[in-house]
Amino acid sequence: MKLIGSIWAAVVVTLVAACSPQQDPGIEQAISHTGDHFAPDRRVALFDIWAEQANGAWILKGETNNAKAKAALMDSLAAMGIPVTDSVRVLPAAELAGKTFAIVNNSVANIRSRPSHPSQLATQALLGMPLQILKKEGGWYLVKTPDDYISWVDGGGIAPMNQSEYEEWASAPKLIYLQTYGFSYQAPDVSSGKVTDLVAGSVLKMEGKAGSFYEVSYPDGRRGYVARQEANVFDQWQQELKTSQTSLLETSKTMMGAPYLWGGTSTKGMDCSGFTKTVYYMNGMIIPRDASQQVRAGTRVDDQKKFDQLQVGDLLFFGEPATNSRPQKVVHVGMWIGDSQFIHSSGRVHISSVDSTADNFDAYNLGRYLESRRYLGDRQGNIMPVGAMYALDGRN
Repeated sequence: MKLIGSIWAAVVVTLVAACSPQQDPGIEQAISHTGDHFAPDRRVALFDIWAEQANGAWILKGETNNAKAKAALMDSLAAMGIPVTDSVRVLPAAELAGKTFAIVNNSVANIRSRPSHPSQLATQALLGMPLQILKKEGGWYLVKTPDDYISWVDGGGIAPMNQSEYEEWASAPKLIYLQTYGFSYQAPDVSSGKVTDLVAGSVLKMEGKAGSFYEVSYPDGRRGYVARQEANVFDQWQQELKTSQTSLLETSKTMMGAPYLWGGTSTKGMDCSGFTKTVYYMNGMIIPRDASQQVRAGTRVDDQKKFDQLQVGDLLFFGEPATNSRPQKVVHVGMWIGDSQFIHSSGRVHISSVDSTADNFDAYNLGRYLESRRYLGDRQGNIMPVGAMYALDGRN
């Protein structure tokens, strides 16, 4: 399961209200209130600003990826009559020299909590997925994913681009890989050498057809061939896609037995919310990353264990209920598949039951059940079509 906040103090940086014992309480309050308003979830918003005093004057330091947040803070301080010197950096960083876009160049890019390989896996991005680059440190890039997650990726896993290069990629015909796992080849022949592995949801640029294969290219220019029976033209896939209870059920079962991987969102391995995210992604919907974010999307359909009211595809959330002293804490999620059963990633992807007479009865999760949410037919919250991640409207 993916726990709230366990890695994020180091990822998107905790809001800092200055350490100086001479801190002006007005500055502290303005910074805190602005951060709470513009960056309530710091997994998806960067607001790392503080004030320092030097020679009797206040200097505002730090960085944010939200220019409106910085402007609001400056306006608040001006209204309070507090003069400051502005040293806050708005990302993307100027030193990127316009290379503020990237396309994932490996089957899966591991995105980590800090810019180092030993750091915890925060999430993953699939081949062909567009990212926004915010800044660079050494060989690492701070990036924002299509579901707005912010963290660090090794430069070896992406192809940085300027806007014109990105627009060319985004508008080009593309192919999406549909099997759980597979490969691209050096020639239109499975006996030829492999170029890379592929996972469900991998996207490549479409270059043409060669017999029973598609010819494709990678963001860095490599060429390969993918079996046509294992993939589809991206636009055609979107047009033909009919997201339904049946399609969600079928997709979920193709991942049976896949290993649990904290931070994983690919068919190589996934955590609980990574699994539900992947199921919906392969049905044309990008849903929020973590269980604690997924529970704020869609429409609540049950919080009383009235499982007969659920439909296939509804997401079930588990954790600790709210008390007088703390809010509800969501720590696990699964998907309802009917017949008193739900499928989830815990140890591996498997099916559990809420029926106490069933062999796969899951007493532990039933005991910590909180509520269920429906996404089909009601896409409230941060949910968008998969194709929208390539829109040339500045989302990235």
